[in-house]
Amino acid sequence: MAPKNTGIIVGAIAAAGVAAAALAGVSIQLPAASAENARPKLIQTAGPSVFAPPPGAPLSFADIFDRVSPAVVSINVTAKIERRGIPGLENFPFDVPGARGGRGGRGGQGGGSGGQGGGDNDKGGDGGDDDSNTAMASGSGFFISPDGYIVTNNHVVENATDIKVVMPGKDARELPAKVVGRDESTDLAVIKVEGKNFAYVNFENSARPRVGDWVLAVGNPFGLGGTATAGIISAYGRNLNDQSSTFVDYIQIDAPINRGNSGGPTFDVYGRVIGVNTAIFSPSGGSVGIGFAIPADVADNIAKQLIAGGKITRGYLGASIQAVTPEIAESVGIPGKKGALVAELVPGGPAQKAGVQAGDVVLEVNGHTVKDSTDLTRQVAASHTGDMLNLTILRGGKQITISVKSGVRPSEEDLAKQQGQDQNDASPSPSSPNVKPDALGLSVGPLDDASRKRYGLSSDVNGAVVEGVSSGSDAAKKGVKRGDVLVRAGDRSVTNAADVAAAIDAAKKAGRTSMLVFIFRDGRQLGVPLKFEGAPADGK
Repeated sequence: MAPKNTGIIVGAIAAAGVAAAALAGVSIQLPAASAENARPKLIQTAGPSVFAPPPGAPLSFADIFDRVSPAVVSINVTAKIERRGIPGLENFPFDVPGARGGRGGRGGQGGGSGGQGGGDNDKGGDGGDDDSNTAMASGSGFFISPDGYIVTNNHVVENATDIKVVMPGKDARELPAKVVGRDESTDLAVIKVEGKNFAYVNFENSARPRVGDWVLAVGNPFGLGGTATAGIISAYGRNLNDQSSTFVDYIQIDAPINRGNSGGPTFDVYGRVIGVNTAIFSPSGGSVGIGFAIPADVADNIAKQLIAGGKITRGYLGASIQAVTPEIAESVGIPGKKGALVAELVPGGPAQKAGVQAGDVVLEVNGHTVKDSTDLTRQVAASHTGDMLNLTILRGGKQITISVKSGVRPSEEDLAKQQGQDQNDASPSPSSPNVKPDALGLSVGPLDDASRKRYGLSSDVNGAVVEGVSSGSDAAKKGVKRGDVLVRAGDRSVTNAADVAAAIDAAKKAGRTSMLVFIFRDGRQLGVPLKFEGAPADGK
């Protein structure tokens, strides 16, 4: 990510001389083995020997901690949550295991760094309403300005009805705070306390530590207050397989972070903020040495926008997209696997209005290559409302250019509502029409009133319904099932078996051994590359 400005701590900088001394080391040369010293000997010593660390290892993190800890605070939150399932825990962002400290285990991450404190089930919410509950929890944060602006995680404060900031060390004052702005998409938030001359830290954007470099995490694990843990940067560019990974390439660190560390800073050996701790991988809910931090350049940019306007706006195409896998690339006849496949369009959205179609592959945006679906989302999100996005698109084997006027990306909650809204699971029919499976291993029929009722499909869904799937077919292996709706096959819309057959014939004449089809299920439309029956396993 593009570095920006070097950050420092006002009046509390980890000076280069101090850091250099901490990093200094002395090499040790052991005597060569010989017959005399081959056998171990007992040596009486007056006390424990002191060994110099290898080059690059700090003698201590104490100087760094002394300089940065005055800027790191604990955040205590009172939150009102709805009771669903387990009373007091469902929407509480700190107490249910998950990659966001209690959001149901996103992307396989086993435990959150979200905070300390369980649900206070005796309070019962306003007026004793059985549908709500009040809970207490805590997280971390840090000052980024002397006038009281504090960065933390969105999931620490998003459901808060009351926020208190506990000052570090002997100060221990408890200051009321208000939310300045939140960004669910990156899990960042800015809050503010009244006052001035707070010790603060800046983000480090110009000097990115390497994998293997030392880092120091400071925060409020399990409500214990200012705690320092040390480790190294383990990796860059981690994907948590949740909505935030669309906009964040996470830093993986092994400095122990636990519940309550969420929103706290990660420092380099010079005391500069290089990340915001936000999640952990944990089968048990505690640290196992795999933590994730939002990079400084992302956090710095979001924080500045929230302070300036209280919210984040991003560009928007109005299209569901998916990665171009090697199989999809082969099925549509493009080399490599760069680009993003348009799986579905939002009715009336910017892309549909401009003429983009499901099945298009976006190769470039304003001349910049689209590496994958995430890259497309980020390039579009970086645009402003009303900006013209010139998309280079592959359609029917030819490249065309379509200009789309960028819209405003809805909130993640609104986007989720657009997908799968008011859709019911299909109930299989006790019998299927006697239709011979086509070359895709599918039996398809018209989507009439009877099939809509049978599979619970609404009147605005169009296509050919899957009535049967051949066992052992590529379609069966990829999870296509009865009740799915075949919306497109190749480059054409389909409504019956004849349309599918025509699309297969066209693909075979073009020398292809597979075809990209679009399946509608549970409110979602996705592209699935299917091999023709009898085609070689590698598609060649």
